[in-house]
Amino acid sequence: MPIVRNVSRAVSQLLQSSACGCGVSIVPVRCIGISPRQVASDASFHSVSFSESDHPRVLITGGLGQLGVGLAKLLRKRFGKNNVILSDIRKPADHVFYSGPFIYSDILDYKNLREIVVNNRITWLFHYSALLSAVGEANVPLARAVNITGLHNVLDIAAEHNLRLFVPSTIGAFGPTSPRDPTPDLCIQRPRTIYGVSKVHAELMGEYYHYRYGLDFRCLRYPGIISADSQPGGGTTDYAVQIFHDAIKTGKFECNLKPDTRLPMMYIDDCLKATLEVMEAPAEALSMRTYNISAMSFTPEELAQEVQKHVPELQVTYNVDAVRQAIADSWPMNFDDSNARRDWGWKHDYDLPELRGFQRLKPSPSYS
Repeated sequence: MPIVRNVSRAVSQLLQSSACGCGVSIVPVRCIGISPRQVASDASFHSVSFSESDHPRVLITGGLGQLGVGLAKLLRKRFGKNNVILSDIRKPADHVFYSGPFIYSDILDYKNLREIVVNNRITWLFHYSALLSAVGEANVPLARAVNITGLHNVLDIAAEHNLRLFVPSTIGAFGPTSPRDPTPDLCIQRPRTIYGVSKVHAELMGEYYHYRYGLDFRCLRYPGIISADSQPGGGTTDYAVQIFHDAIKTGKFECNLKPDTRLPMMYIDDCLKATLEVMEAPAEALSMRTYNISAMSFTPEELAQEVQKHVPELQVTYNVDAVRQAIADSWPMNFDDSNARRDWGWKHDYDLPELRGFQRLKPSPSYS
């Protein structure tokens, strides 16, 4: 089957790549001032090769999650290291801290966030702070605060200071009454999780602020994101990340979804590329504020079979988590992303057979 062949190629690439963090050079230079709320006043906000007027000043909230660090790396290559500020409420690892400006930022603290935007002359904001699907169901009050109240702070500050704002959405913004195969950009959305509800809220609020206040709001609905470099973040599609870590470390993987659960997925490099492309797209090219993006679709069983081609001794078992399975069963099986491909030329690079995570799957001499 074409899907299985594609999955196979993608898995082989993911398993052969080097381990996360290997080969990272540590530069003992920081751009952090005394105040935890702002970058030092003597820090330059452009690299030596870029003029200040050529590039945006970028802030990434929730930057220590699955996508933030990779996005910062991509944007720093394009816009200059000191033009991109990574932020979170957690302490970063050394290789993240020394790779470029990092700042403490709590999105629930409106004054703190506003001060950061003003003092650092931010023009683009990528808002990644959120509790994901499974974690959100375990703590609904916190998810409501972070995903909704935090969003309101970001929207108000972005509108006040004329920022270009990106807020990711998700396959979780759809529900059991949505068409699943394929799921179009515009259809019924009745999600059954606080995460999904908050993302529908974000889509609609962003669109409202665009038409009411002229906010340059842009949003992509991400499928499940695959990366062998990052750790699972509490989402329903985490199995597609965890399997690579377990294949290398223990040779045993327990999946919490049924083997035939088909969901749309995307390799992290494609996800980051799409995010930058939609942010750089001319405003007149965008026919909507929120787009589906897609790359591949597979089941846990298909992914496991591809991984086992690289690690034949991998033992896969299934212990279905009722909460996560119910969430997955309400989500799309395939995304229709034809509008993104037509409006701003979206095109993915990786199918399952091309996944770089497979490049990592060189089995250890023994498993503990």
